[in-house]
Amino acid sequence: CILGTHHEKGAQTFWSVVNRLPLSGNAVLCWKFCHVFHKLLRDGHSNVLKDSMRYKNELSDMSRMWGHLSEGYGQLCSIYLKLLRTKMEFHTKNPRFPGNLQMSDRQLDEAGENDVNNFFQLTVEMFDYLECELNLFQTVFSSLDMSRSVSVTAAGQCRLAPLIQVILDCSHLYDYTVKLLFKLHSCLPADTLQGHRDRFLEQFRRLKDLFYRSSNLQYFKRLIQIPQLPENPPNFLRASALSEHISPVVVIPAEASSPDSEPITDLVEMDTASQSLFDNKFDDIFGSSFSSDPFNFNSQNGMNKDDKDRLIEQLYGEIAALKEELENFKAESTRGTVQLRGRVSELEAELAEQQHLKQQAQDESEFLRAELEELKKQREDTKKAQRSLTEIERRAQANEQRYSKLKEKYSELVQNHADLLRKNAEVTKQVTVARQAQGDVEQEKKELEDSFQRVSEQAQRKSQEQAEVLDTLKRELAASRQELQVLQATLESSTQVGIEQGAQITGLEQERDSLSRAAERHGEEMATLQAELKQLQDALSREQKSSKMELETLQTQLRDKESAEQELRQRLAREQFALLQGTAREAERMVQDALGRLEDPVHIGCTSSADCLLSRTLAASECVERLWEAHSKYLSDGTAVDSLLPCLALFAHLISDTLLHSSATSHVAPMEPADRLLEMCRQCGSEAVGYLSALQDPGTVRGADCRRVTACLLQISATGEELRPRGLDIKQEELGDLVDKEMAATAAAIETASARIEEMLSKARAGDTGVKLEVNERILGSCTGLMQAIHVLVLASKDLQREIVESGRGAASPKEFYAKNSRWTEGLISASKAVGWGATVMVDAADLVVQGKGTFEELMVCSREIAASTAQLVAASKVKADKDSVNLCKLQQASRGVNQATAAVVASTKAGKSQVEEKDSMDFSSMTLTQIKRQEMDSQVRVLELENQLQKERQKLGELRKKHYELAGVAEGWEEDG
Repeated sequence: CILGTHHEKGAQTFWSVVNRLPLSGNAVLCWKFCHVFHKLLRDGHSNVLKDSMRYKNELSDMSRMWGHLSEGYGQLCSIYLKLLRTKMEFHTKNPRFPGNLQMSDRQLDEAGENDVNNFFQLTVEMFDYLECELNLFQTVFSSLDMSRSVSVTAAGQCRLAPLIQVILDCSHLYDYTVKLLFKLHSCLPADTLQGHRDRFLEQFRRLKDLFYRSSNLQYFKRLIQIPQLPENPPNFLRASALSEHISPVVVIPAEASSPDSEPITDLVEMDTASQSLFDNKFDDIFGSSFSSDPFNFNSQNGMNKDDKDRLIEQLYGEIAALKEELENFKAESTRGTVQLRGRVSELEAELAEQQHLKQQAQDESEFLRAELEELKKQREDTKKAQRSLTEIERRAQANEQRYSKLKEKYSELVQNHADLLRKNAEVTKQVTVARQAQGDVEQEKKELEDSFQRVSEQAQRKSQEQAEVLDTLKRELAASRQELQVLQATLESSTQVGIEQGAQITGLEQERDSLSRAAERHGEEMATLQAELKQLQDALSREQKSSKMELETLQTQLRDKESAEQELRQRLAREQFALLQGTAREAERMVQDALGRLEDPVHIGCTSSADCLLSRTLAASECVERLWEAHSKYLSDGTAVDSLLPCLALFAHLISDTLLHSSATSHVAPMEPADRLLEMCRQCGSEAVGYLSALQDPGTVRGADCRRVTACLLQISATGEELRPRGLDIKQEELGDLVDKEMAATAAAIETASARIEEMLSKARAGDTGVKLEVNERILGSCTGLMQAIHVLVLASKDLQREIVESGRGAASPKEFYAKNSRWTEGLISASKAVGWGATVMVDAADLVVQGKGTFEELMVCSREIAASTAQLVAASKVKADKDSVNLCKLQQASRGVNQATAAVVASTKAGKSQVEEKDSMDFSSMTLTQIKRQEMDSQVRVLELENQLQKERQKLGELRKKHYELAGVAEGWEEDG
C-alpha cells in the first residue's frame, strides 16, 4: 500500500478498496484498517493526507458508532479513529510537519515562524495530539490481561502491533513539546504557562509509565528498542536545563535480508541459468561429454590419429578462448548491469529528492502566496480603515465647522433678536408717546368742546334770560301800557295821580333804556363769544389735521417696524427650528448608534448590574419630564428653543446610556427576563427615534410626544427591579439577631432530626425482621452518627463565631459588628439555613427508605448535600478566624467528623442497597436464536435510551447548578463585588 501511494502520487486506489470493506460490521477488520492507515499517514505519499480529508466525517461517524460498543475491539476502534482524525487535523493545520514527524530544530523554528503566539498554539495542538496517542496506548493495555504472557499470543499481538506507530509518534511529540516549552518560557512569564506545565507533567508521567511497561513485553523486544524517559521532568523555569535534555530515539533493528541485495542475487541466478542452457545446447550438438572421449573418428572418415589429435587440440583451444571471452563478457555485462542499476538507484533517489524539494517549494510557494494574499487583504483592510478614518475625521471636522457656524449664527441671531427687541421697545415707546400726544390733543379738543359747550350753554342761558327779561319787560310794558291807559283813563280824574304816574313812567322808561342798553351789551358779548368760538373751532380743526397727519406718519412707521420685526421673528424662528432639527438629527443618530451596538458582537462581553440600570433609567425618566415641559413651552412660545436644545442633548445621551446598560444587564440575566429586557430596549429606542424624527418635521413637531418613551422606561425599570438582588432586603441592624436565630433554628432542626431518627429506629426494631431490620438499623445508625457530628460542628461554629465577634468588634456591640460585616453575616445565615434544610430533607428521605417508599440514591444525595452545606458553614465561619485559634482547630476536626459520617451513610446505604436488591437471572434454555437477537436489540435500544436520558439529566443538573449559582450569587451580592 505504501509503495502504491508513491507510485500513483495519492491514495485514491486505497480508499476505493477501503470503501468496499465492511468496516462498520467487523471490529477486527476496522482495527486492521486503522493500523494500515496510520502507516500510510506516516510513510505514504504526502498526498495521502489530502485524499483522506474528504473521508474525515465518515471516520468520525464510525468512531461514534464503535464507541457505543464497550466490549472487545469497539472502544479500541473508537479511540484509534479519534487519534487518526486528530493526526489528520494536526497535519492539515501544520503542513510543515511530515507524516512521520521527523524534523530538525531549524525546521521546528520555521514551523512556528518565530512568533510566540504560533509557538503557544502549536504547543496546545501537540498536547491534544499526544493526549490522543496516550489514550490509545492506555486503552490497549487496559484491554489486555497483563497477568498472562499476552504478547506471545496472536490476539495480544493483534492489539499490540499498532502501538509501534504510536511509540514512534510519541517520542517525536514529547521531544518537540519540551523544546517548545523551553522556547515559550524564554519569551513569556512563568505564570502564563502554568497550565502548560501542569498538562506536560501529567503527560510525562503517563508516557514514562507506558514506555516502561512496553519495554518489558517480549513482543516489542525483537521489533523495536523503546527509549526510557528521565526520572524527573525537565525544569522549564531554568533555561540551562535545555542543554540537559536528551531527545528520545526509537531504534528499529534491521531485517535479516536487505532489499538492496535481491536484484544482484537474481542477476547471478539468471547468469547461471543462461550458462547451463548454453552447455546443454553445446552437448546436444557436439556430444554428451569430453571426459568419455566423444571424438572417436577412427571408424568415421579414415583420418589418422595425429590429424585427429591436432584437430581436437585446436578445437579445445578455440573452445577455451570462447569460454574465456564468454566469461569476460559475462563479467563485463554483470559489472555494467550493477553500475547501471546503481546509477538508476541514484537517479531515482535524486528524482525523489528533487520531487520532495519541488513539493516543499510548491508548499512554501503556496504558503507564501497565502501569506501574500493575507497581507494584501490586510493592506486593503488597512487602506479601507484609513479611508474610513479619514472620512470620519473629515465628517467630524465638517460637523465641528457646521456646529461652529451654527453657534456663530445662533449668537448673531441672538444679537439681532436683542437689537430688534431694543428697537421694538423704542418704537413702542414712540408709539406710546404719539398715542399719549394724540390723547392730549383729544383731551384738549374735548376740553375745548366742553368749554365751547359751556359757553354756548351760557350764551343760550343768557339769551334765554335776556329773552325772558324782554318778555318780562314786554309784559311789564304791556301791563304798563294797560296801567297807563288805566292811568290816562284815571288821569282825568286826578292830576296828582297823573303827575305821580308820569314820574313812574319816566322811571320805567329809564329802566327800559337801561335794559335796552344791557340787552345790546349782551348781544355784543354774544357776538364776541361767537367770534372767539369760531376762532377756536378753526384752530381746533387745524390742530386735528396736523395731529391726524402726524398720527398717520407714526402709524406708517409703526407698520414698517412691525413688518420688519415680523420678518426678523420669522427668520429667527426658521434659524431656531433649523438648529432644533440639527440637534434632533444628532440625537437620533446617537440613539440609533446605541441600538446598533445592541447587536454588536463586541458588546456581548459587557455586563452591568440591575442597580446601575435603575439609576440610569431614573435619570432618563426625569430628563423626559423636563423635555416634555420644554417642548410644551416651545409649542406655546416658538422662541423658547434655548430650553429645549439642552434637554434634547441630555435626552439622547441618557436614552443611549440606558439602552447600553440594559443590554449589558441582559447578558448576566436569565433567558426570559433578558429577552424581555432586550425587546423593551428596542421598543424604547424606536419610540425615542420616532420622537426625534417627529421634531425634525415642521408638520409633526406639534404632535410629537415623548411620554411614550416614559412608558418604555417604566417597563425597563420594572424588569430591572425583578433582576435586583433579593438577598439584601434585611436591615443591617437585624443581621445580628437573624444570625442567632438561624443558628438556634439549625441546632433545633438537628435535634429534631436526631429525635425522629431515634423514633424511626425504634419502629424499625419493633416492626422489621431479618435483612430489612439489619439494613434499616445500619442506615439509621449511620444517619444518627451524622446528626451527632453535625451537632458538634454547629456548636464549634458558634464558639468560633463568638470568638471572631469578641476579637473583632472592639468597643462596638455584636449587632454593630454583624452590621459592619454584613456580607460575612449573610454568608453565615445562608449556610445555617442550608444545614437546617439539609437535615430535615435527609430525615424525610431516611423515613421513606425505611418505609420502602424511597430510594437509596435519594438518601445518598441528601447526605452528600448536607455534607456540602456543613462545608459551606465551615468556610463561612473560619473566613475571619485566626489561623492559630483553638476553636478553629475544633471546627476543622468537627468538619472531618462530618465527612467521615457522610461517608459512613453513603457506605451503609450502598451496602443495604446491594443486600436488598436481588439480581434477576435470565433463563436462556427455552429461547431461540431469533429471540435472543431480538432481546439483544431491545437491550441495545434501552441502553441508548438510558444513555440519552443520562446525558439530558446531566445537562439539566448543570443548568440547575448554574441557576443555583446565579441565585446564590445574587443573594450574596456577588455582582456588587464584581
